[in-house]
Amino acid sequence: MIVLNDDVVLIQKGTKLGEPCVITVNCPDKTGLGCDICRTILNFGLYITKGVSYCFNQQSDCTAPSPVYLLKFFCLDRKGLLHDVTQVLSELELTIQRVKVTTTPDGRVLDLFFITDNMELLHTKKRQDDTLEQLYAVLGESCISCELQLAGPEYENHQCVSSLSPGIAEELFRCELSDKESHSQALSPDMTILKKASVIVDNSLSPAHTLLQIYCVDHKGLVYDILRTLKDCNIKISYGRLSQNTKGYRDLDLFIQQKDGKKIVDPEKQSALCSRLKVEMLHPLRVVISNRGPDTELLVANPVELSGKGRPRVFFDATLALKMLGICIFSAEIGRHSTSDREWEVYKFLLEENCEFQLLNMVGRNQIVDRLRRILMGW
Repeated sequence: MIVLNDDVVLIQKGTKLGEPCVITVNCPDKTGLGCDICRTILNFGLYITKGVSYCFNQQSDCTAPSPVYLLKFFCLDRKGLLHDVTQVLSELELTIQRVKVTTTPDGRVLDLFFITDNMELLHTKKRQDDTLEQLYAVLGESCISCELQLAGPEYENHQCVSSLSPGIAEELFRCELSDKESHSQALSPDMTILKKASVIVDNSLSPAHTLLQIYCVDHKGLVYDILRTLKDCNIKISYGRLSQNTKGYRDLDLFIQQKDGKKIVDPEKQSALCSRLKVEMLHPLRVVISNRGPDTELLVANPVELSGKGRPRVFFDATLALKMLGICIFSAEIGRHSTSDREWEVYKFLLEENCEFQLLNMVGRNQIVDRLRRILMGW
């Protein structure tokens, strides 16, 4: 057995074509470490195929927040522009915190991206020049201006998403998916398997740990959704095992403790944790399409961790889905919305009518929601 004393990340490529890579991480432990690692993996668009194992000593960890920069560009509009810019930022390891996109009547767009740098180098001139160079390359001759600077007070002004109607908010943030076909979140027949999940608590196999046995439909970010839930509940993971995907399902065994190092023996706490996990696994992303006056509005929402961090790559995947569907975006924004029990990250898109889908027709809208949800969930 090799004991690694220093922080290290090792990546071992598969020996054959198509075999997954093995990522080994050695670093100080903290509550929610597994969630943070999974968020990083998800942020790179990677997919966990097998096995997670934890055996750590608890230590504290404090990191300063990354500075926020404002990327502002003005250019001629075209189909897929928003996703192309988002892809460049993703490849540069720049994380989008907020965005405000506006299309003018003469077919131009003014985009404001509030971003942070995963490499912590955006304060250097070289990093800024490289970023602008790659953006100019994707925007081409349509680019009128492009600027990058530290964000000022305007970032706080874009924290909250514009108001949601009570009906839309109720549908978007409800705990369960609706069975009514009139609601835009209703599941298509082959997706009703989403509602099948099992979470079992067992205290008989370990004298020091509670065993969570989880069985559910696989989706992109499944492990992240489970571990962020446990992190928000102050649950420590000592050891875990993730099975391979079998006919679209996954098994996950986790040996856990409360923050005080004790097992979870209270039946009410066990029940609450199981219920919370089921909701977060079955319904991690919400998608609704509705009218906003004469316009058609698409909303995507996901819960925010208690640490304040949102789910990675949602804006990337949503803009990719709309580009694949041939739907142009008239305007877009990212903001936060607070309900009675938690905070949500909300992505709002006003859609242009000139596409193959009948946006005023419920069937066409349900097709958009269904296909968008599939792309977001990796199905």
